[in-house]
Amino acid sequence: MNERLLQYWEKAKQYWNQYSKTTKLTFIAALFVLLLTIGIISYNLAKTEYSLAYTNLQPADAAAIKGYLDTAKIPYNLSSDGKSIEVPKNEVANVKLGIESQGLNKGSSIGYDAFASDSAFGMTDNEFKVKYLSAVQGELQQLINSNEAVDKSKVLISMPDETVFLANQKQEATASVVLNVKQGYSLDQGQVDTIYNLVSHSVKNLPLQNITISDQYGQFLAYSKETNGGQSTSGLVQNQFDIRRKFETSVQGNITNLLNKMLGPDKVVVSVFSTMNFDQKKTTENLVTPPNLEDKKGLEISTQESSKTSTSTGGNPGGVAGTGQTDVPGYPGGAASGNANSEESSKTVNYEINRITNDIIQTPYVVKDISINIGFDSTGKDQAAVAELKGLIEGQMANIVRASLADNKVEYTPAQIQDKVKVVPQTFVTPSGIAGTNWQQYLLYGGIGLAALLLGALGMYAIRRKKKAGEEEDELDLPPAKVEYPTIDIENVSNENQVRKQLETLAKKKPDEFVNLLRTWLVDE
Repeated sequence: MNERLLQYWEKAKQYWNQYSKTTKLTFIAALFVLLLTIGIISYNLAKTEYSLAYTNLQPADAAAIKGYLDTAKIPYNLSSDGKSIEVPKNEVANVKLGIESQGLNKGSSIGYDAFASDSAFGMTDNEFKVKYLSAVQGELQQLINSNEAVDKSKVLISMPDETVFLANQKQEATASVVLNVKQGYSLDQGQVDTIYNLVSHSVKNLPLQNITISDQYGQFLAYSKETNGGQSTSGLVQNQFDIRRKFETSVQGNITNLLNKMLGPDKVVVSVFSTMNFDQKKTTENLVTPPNLEDKKGLEISTQESSKTSTSTGGNPGGVAGTGQTDVPGYPGGAASGNANSEESSKTVNYEINRITNDIIQTPYVVKDISINIGFDSTGKDQAAVAELKGLIEGQMANIVRASLADNKVEYTPAQIQDKVKVVPQTFVTPSGIAGTNWQQYLLYGGIGLAALLLGALGMYAIRRKKKAGEEEDELDLPPAKVEYPTIDIENVSNENQVRKQLETLAKKKPDEFVNLLRTWLVDE
């Protein structure tokens, strides 16, 4: 067995020694890279990939979650500050469901769950009040911490003492709240007002004026008492500022995109300023118009006609005989006047008209004034080209200003429109950082090109070595050439001196051939 191993070892050594030193080094380097690659891949496939499950944990919550993971025998990584926990990536969902089902992540505040484990029987009134107050504070902390901008909070509520002597007087509670706002976040007035109302509505007899809220830096966060249409005054101002900023940003972006197409990138600077009218006007119109505008009449919806005719004939003398001052007593009265005819007719027509009620609310976002300032790069342009380009830009900006002020209901002259546009040709200064960036890019591209050349050279060298090795193998496979030894025609030489001279000459000029000749003579003998 050992002899066979030695034979294999000798064959391997012979096979290895037939290659050149460069080929051996190339093979060793390739084998090392292959083994290193296999090792890295195996390590990455075998190691456990962790993913962040919880961050910004309070110490009590981190301890509870750590105990759960230890009990469940789930591997985890705890950060150095104890606020973040990582678990295997395929276990993140299961861990979160398990922790939330047991209520372990509470933000270091326990709400009404405090009454779940302990029984209220055997508890004194003072203990119950303290535990109830702590539960209310914990519930408020959990509600406040649900805000994305709040990292953690602390709520302290002071309840009034109940007494029989002041039963008719309403006692009010007080509350103090400290908010730890996350870095990079801020609370606007609307969010602060929401926290005020949340605390006030969660505690009995707690008015807004009895609540104090501050941040972690001790800055007082006041409640906005003045509201306008359900929105606080500061919130309304912020909303108007955002609208004006969005309008200016939109106009500035459109102008920049337009001029970049004409001048190229980084060749123009645009600045837009505006003032807007946010007054909202509401009007109501009650209009009455006829459906038929030609004859100004309405639509007939009903018609009523009536006619009446009467006829009367002459009658007996009327009156009392002889009763007048000039009458003769007992003389009959006057006679009848004869026949009488009368006719009466009437017509009533009901018309329907248009009754229109318009409630008009004019938009409160009207641009009162706008100013556009533009600077463009005039490097490499003569004076005539700069003047022409400036006039072209001013004309385009005048159209934009005219369209922006269309709802202002003010007639502007072309000179007034042109005064709102300022175009300045200027030679732009290239920051030093840009040049450095270009040099870095050039170095990067040069390094990439050099690496490509080296790889190409190595490839060509490997191809040539392979080709040369193939030619050497072909030469080894050929049969050995027959050696032709030099000969001396001794039979035709009569003088021995001549033979000796020929041998001496051959030994001096061609010693190898002379040696081969001697060997041939010895073999023949």
